[in-house]
Amino acid sequence: MKYKVDRLDVNIYPSNRDMGCAAAKAIGDDLCDLLAKKSEVNVMFAAAPSQNTTLEALLDDRRIDWTRVNAFHMDEYVGISIDKPQSFRNYLNVHIFSRKPFKSVNLINADGPDAEKTASDYAKLLKAKGLDLIVLGIGETGHIAFNDPPDARFDEPKLAKVINLGEVSRMQQVHDGCFKTIDEVPKQAITVTIPAFVSASCLHCVVPGPTKSKAVKATLEGPVSEACPASVLRNHPNAHLYLDNDSAALLSKRNPEA
Repeated sequence: MKYKVDRLDVNIYPSNRDMGCAAAKAIGDDLCDLLAKKSEVNVMFAAAPSQNTTLEALLDDRRIDWTRVNAFHMDEYVGISIDKPQSFRNYLNVHIFSRKPFKSVNLINADGPDAEKTASDYAKLLKAKGLDLIVLGIGETGHIAFNDPPDARFDEPKLAKVINLGEVSRMQQVHDGCFKTIDEVPKQAITVTIPAFVSASCLHCVVPGPTKSKAVKATLEGPVSEACPASVLRNHPNAHLYLDNDSAALLSKRNPEA
């Protein structure tokens, strides 16, 4: 099932696997189009179990020349080392960065001595390079990366910053199986901000599972507001949302005539 909400393309599939394969095909199509026009492209990836099926399918796409792709990621816990399984750098290294010959992999090394400087340096890198395509998800509060209400800003002046994590965002990491209890989840992270997301030429947002159904409903059927940061996708000229039946379960409008 496909329809539009404002400028956002919405695609609903029966299962997580159907969704992930469809998203990967569309991402691969866009990557190939970009590589036909540019010598190299800059792509940012989300790190979460919700991305597993998409990344696995994307790895099987033999059309993509990964040697011309510069990889970025969107967030990392402050103080966590890359060898920890909960590290987003670790996740992406395991699921994609170590499995393809990227031109470069640009990591947020948030376990350094100065998190503010790390965030500032990453923001400078993003400004210098620019982003062509982002593969992202939506969090349980409607956040994208760690841009969590009530602190998320559509007009944030920084492209990356240090943030304090809200309880719901930290609890999502427990729901995802990354930590056993909320007390284990770090209280700060470095995140790429909303203006960095909307600066990208193309956005592919992959959101499976029942725990995301409230956030999906707010994204598509509530106002475009910082209270649901993901709603900003509805204003982007080239954004695509992929859902499964579980994440779409609360939607009242699932086709243009509904």
